Amino acid sequence: MAKLALREIEGRSAGYWTLFAALGALLAAGLLAAHYMETEGHIITGMDNQTVWGLPHVFAVFLIVAASGALNVASIASAFDKRWYKPLAPLSAWLAMALLVGGLAILVLDLGRPDRLVVAMTTYNFKSIFAWNMILYTGFLALAAVYLWTMLDRSVSRYTTLAGRAAFVWRLVLTTGTGSIFGFLVAREAYASAMLAPMFIALSFVYGLAAYLIAFVALYAGTGRALGEAVLARLAKLLGWFIVAALYFVAVFHLTNLYMAREIAVERFLLAGGGIFTALFWIGQVLLGSLVPLALVWHPRLNRSRGALAVAAVLVIGGGLAQMYVTIIGGQAWPLDLFPGYEVRSSFYDGVIHHYVPSLPEALLGIGGMALSALLVLLGVKFLKLAPESASAEALAAQAGAEA
Repeated sequence: MAKLALREIEGRSAGYWTLFAALGALLAAGLLAAHYMETEGHIITGMDNQTVWGLPHVFAVFLIVAASGALNVASIASAFDKRWYKPLAPLSAWLAMALLVGGLAILVLDLGRPDRLVVAMTTYNFKSIFAWNMILYTGFLALAAVYLWTMLDRSVSRYTTLAGRAAFVWRLVLTTGTGSIFGFLVAREAYASAMLAPMFIALSFVYGLAAYLIAFVALYAGTGRALGEAVLARLAKLLGWFIVAALYFVAVFHLTNLYMAREIAVERFLLAGGGIFTALFWIGQVLLGSLVPLALVWHPRLNRSRGALAVAAVLVIGGGLAQMYVTIIGGQAWPLDLFPGYEVRSSFYDGVIHHYVPSLPEALLGIGGMALSALLVLLGVKFLKLAPESASAEALAAQAGAEA
């Protein structure tokens, strides 16, 4: 059998350009919001000296974590030599790069001084996890680009497995570094846990595959290409197992904290008495972001439906944003324990739970970053051969048999 043909899309339909224009408008709104915050100062945001990481960081960290997981399909194909997934791998690698670029764009524009990025790129303090992450992010982009090149250019295709395995290891290190940003912050009781690194890895598998499924289903629905129900069912079941793994690590993380006496108060705040944080955790992350999608992807009939799978993926994305909000904002809302064992009272809100209300510019910046990622995906499928002409189970199985 001839190699399954990868094809770009025409990208000439009214639907394509309508989506492109809508995403462009969201990106423009995000850029205007960033300019407004740059000129007026962070006083117009909900951030202050208590909550220094606001809503933009929620979007940014989510996109960075999802970027690692978006390589799921490509890693299964190359690192684990599952030939059935190989025709689906190029879209996976391009999506990973697009998500990371969107997340990093938010971080750069939320710094307050984007021009200072040059300092971060040329001066390294290797005692800082942030310095390490600069290397991890740029290295991931470079490896993913090389990996994609080996998949699209037959002259270097013999290096695909090597590039795929290198990218797989790098993505694990990258997500470990992202989780360690919080895990190394001993001053925040809600953070300061080694469990955050493996938990972020498990979460990346879920968020990345959900993002891939949205792009995958939208691509084939919009172009009318064949997409087999068995293919959807296989990807849906994989998403289900990733959801179970993520829930397991989330449970272990909170149970570990509850076991330690000094963490009981902050855990009670987040899980039972934290208002919006408690609601986002139980309703947003656990119920709507995990259990409902799990029921959809493991249902014997619904997991073969494009609509049901798309709904499940969107719910997972929403649950991921809720999880990041609880982790990042909720962790800062709990007051710092400056003097353990003592009660602290002052005019500087010591010992007081901090209230943060995100502003519209913050929300627009975060949404703009997600729009940038989506625009890059739209451009990628139009100009690069990222997806097979047919994603039917028969075509993928025949291709796997031919390469065996």
